[in-house]
Amino acid sequence: MKRIYLILILVSSLMAVQILQAQTDRRIPQMRTGTEQNRQTNNQRSGQSELTVRAQTMNELMTQDIGNARWLRIIYRELDMLKEKNAPLYYPTTPVRGEGNLFSTIFKLAVEGWIPIYENPISGNEVFDDDHILNIKKDLLDRFEIMYETVRNQGSESFIINENDIPSALVKAFLIKEAWYFDQNNSVYDVKILALCPLFELYSDFGADQRSGMFWVLYEDIRPYISNRPIMISNINNARTYTIDDYFRRRMYEGDIIKAENLMNLPIAAYCEPEEIPIEQQRIEGELVAFEKALWFQPDSALSVKASNKKVTAAKSTANKTTVKKEKAPKPPKTSTPKTSASSGSSSSSSRSIRR
Repeated sequence: MKRIYLILILVSSLMAVQILQAQTDRRIPQMRTGTEQNRQTNNQRSGQSELTVRAQTMNELMTQDIGNARWLRIIYRELDMLKEKNAPLYYPTTPVRGEGNLFSTIFKLAVEGWIPIYENPISGNEVFDDDHILNIKKDLLDRFEIMYETVRNQGSESFIINENDIPSALVKAFLIKEAWYFDQNNSVYDVKILALCPLFELYSDFGADQRSGMFWVLYEDIRPYISNRPIMISNINNARTYTIDDYFRRRMYEGDIIKAENLMNLPIAAYCEPEEIPIEQQRIEGELVAFEKALWFQPDSALSVKASNKKVTAAKSTANKTTVKKEKAPKPPKTSTPKTSASSGSSSSSSRSIRR
């Protein structure tokens, strides 16, 4: 009997250990339940296969090839989400009816394992390869103190995060990496968006101290998902006729240049005084516009005005030649008035003979 009791105790203890391993490891004891995510984080790249064939084809067709560009310049901009032009990318901060802002969309895709996220190095030399992919739990959730639940299933783990716990309101700025290029083979001068980096506001007892870059994400990885995410771009017209992808492709956003890629890899703030930064930003913007103008022939406005004046004069002269000359009206004949000569009084009076 003792052996039977021992066997039963061992079996029950083994079952209890298995049950404990299968239970959810809660990092926050009291937490609202969110939507369960059953995707595996170690298969981040395989998530792209879940896209439809049409979505994959459209993404390939819309990808801009800059490998053959004869002229290329990399520009970094900082997008303030509180500005009026960038507000459609920031609101709503809390998802409403399944629609969230830009950061919440990227955050969900990254946590669910659909897209990879890359580290943001202090040196500013970001690299987008497999060796620099971030770990969701350690490098994102734990680092920025985002509440989550871990669910382990057959050696893999997924995360449960409530929508209200996504720090969308604290991401008030984005870094955007652009490539201004000229493709001589196709005679195309265009701008390609390469990557995005959300800036997280760090708070202390004295308020907001600084903004920290959370991660980098390639724009081509998120484009298939944001191309069908509608946004409202006006307070007057509430029709959602634009998507997040339209907003970026049409360059409807507004951002200040903080860096133009250079040999020393220095941002503008590193070699300019604070009062000189706006001047340097305008200079770089002017160089981009001047390069585009130098590509195409633009006639001189003064010469075009002279040519148009010559055409108008020639047209007037031809019109004068073709018109029939009007006959001159005959002049009325001159009426000659008889001249009256005034004679003296002695000659006009008749002489009388007086007889004596």
